Amino acid sequence: MLTFEFIWVFWLLPLPLLAWWLFPTRTVHGVAVRVSFIPRLRELADARGSVVPTASPQTAQWLMRILLWILALTAAARPQWLEPPITRELPTRDLLLLVDLSGSMEHKDFTNASGQKVDRLTAVKEVLDDFLEKREGDRVGLVVFGNAAFVQAPFTSDLELCRQLLDETQVRMAGPRTALGDAMGLGITLFEKSELPTKTMIALTDGNDTASGMPPDKAAAVA
Repeated sequence: MLTFEFIWVFWLLPLPLLAWWLFPTRTVHGVAVRVSFIPRLRELADARGSVVPTASPQTAQWLMRILLWILALTAAARPQWLEPPITRELPTRDLLLLVDLSGSMEHKDFTNASGQKVDRLTAVKEVLDDFLEKREGDRVGLVVFGNAAFVQAPFTSDLELCRQLLDETQVRMAGPRTALGDAMGLGITLFEKSELPTKTMIALTDGNDTASGMPPDKAAAVA
């Protein structure tokens, strides 16, 4: 968008007219030398194809002066081209998802939206995929656990990347057992580096803790 820093400068547009009215052109009357052969010279020049210089028309001179005055005022007003403002959305909440990849997550005892029997991990992925789609404005992290807990995705506002990394998880890729307490402990460590005011940890698991060094109830108390 074109704008001017000193738009008031254009109020000076009628200034030359005001000056012309207050200070009219001074006319000096003097003795002129009159000769009678000027028309004859022009006839001779036309006959030989020469060009006799003539004065510029007054109208063209005035138009040029007006144009120069407008251009001078436009430059003095400092024209600027402003681009649309760039908005940046800052996250206000950190969400950490703890996803169980133990062997029991392969049991097909869930029914999806299409009526098909799916395993527990597939059901979790479908639920979290819909959940992440609505988390615009939040940062999301992903921790997977089996025999141990691993950071699959650190806190990020790139929700599409988080959904992709969740979709790539497989049952038993972290071991067949369930280390829920260790996953919560890892989540607490990740939250210590977060400066956002709201922090939420969501655990999705189907069984009892069987491999953690820290019991889940103690990890929850620390959290």
